[in-house]
Amino acid sequence: MRSATAIAHPNIALIKYWGKRDRQLNLPSVSSLSLTLDTFQTQTTVKWGSHSDSFVLNGTKNQGKEAQKVFSFLNLLEPNRPYCQVESFNNFPTAAGLASSSSAFAALALAASSAGQLPQAALDQRHTLSVLARQGSGSACRSLWGGWVLWNKGHKEDGTDSHAHPIHPSDYWDLKLIVAVVSSEPKKIGSTAGMIHTEKTSPLYPLWVQSSDDDLEEAVHAIEHKDIQRLGAVMEHSMLKMHATMLAARPAVRYLKPQSLSVLDKLEDLRSDGVLCYGTMDAGPNVKILCEAKHADRISQAISPLTQAVHILGVGSDPQIIDIK
Repeated sequence: MRSATAIAHPNIALIKYWGKRDRQLNLPSVSSLSLTLDTFQTQTTVKWGSHSDSFVLNGTKNQGKEAQKVFSFLNLLEPNRPYCQVESFNNFPTAAGLASSSSAFAALALAASSAGQLPQAALDQRHTLSVLARQGSGSACRSLWGGWVLWNKGHKEDGTDSHAHPIHPSDYWDLKLIVAVVSSEPKKIGSTAGMIHTEKTSPLYPLWVQSSDDDLEEAVHAIEHKDIQRLGAVMEHSMLKMHATMLAARPAVRYLKPQSLSVLDKLEDLRSDGVLCYGTMDAGPNVKILCEAKHADRISQAISPLTQAVHILGVGSDPQIIDIK
């Protein structure tokens, strides 16, 4: 029985991905830009050649939708695969808008490929793993790298040109990303269901797609010049547009909570005092705050009364194999 254990970090999209041009292949309607986080991580062990398929998440055997997604993904990786055991652990809340699926499927792709029969040439090409991880969870393709990562939406129907690539390493810019946890409960509407409903019913969705390339170009330029004010402004703009598009769906897709808005209001107050800090949110209520490292403690203290927990994170590194047998 071959096994491998991998660790991957979640990433937070600064320029958002929301909507798919091909649901089966998980091809996005827009390109996106992300920052890989440190500290938060998923550790996944895959053992090929067991007596039956088994998936354990955070110490609990799972036989629901999550298990189905895991084994469907492994079928893509190894169409004639043997049974396998998968054990995964997140050291941060799962399915609460903290990008757990990005690290989960990045770790799964790396561990399963290393333990399985994927040709070594493919293993050496991380773009190949990025394409594979994307089919498990779109954002997972960005967690195959640390630092600053761009996911190109691609144009080919087969999706082979829709993968992520790094634009700057983790030590490029000394920034922090503060996670303001206002709820650790699993969200009621999953990202895929929310995307499909938004695409079908929101009159703002076409405008969201049309304007995303401009946001991406501005963000890349801001990162090149290490201009946090410009990057933060376009990051917030992308996030608010995404949530506005969801809110315009019928019925609305609402991940925002009153506490989320209170944190965003506090960031405006801090900016008026000269503290450059900017918020973003994914498909969940928790707020992520981009700031210069020197301001992280002050921001954390200011928002702490509004949250359940505050985590100050740095920029994360590449995923890695920590054990193989």
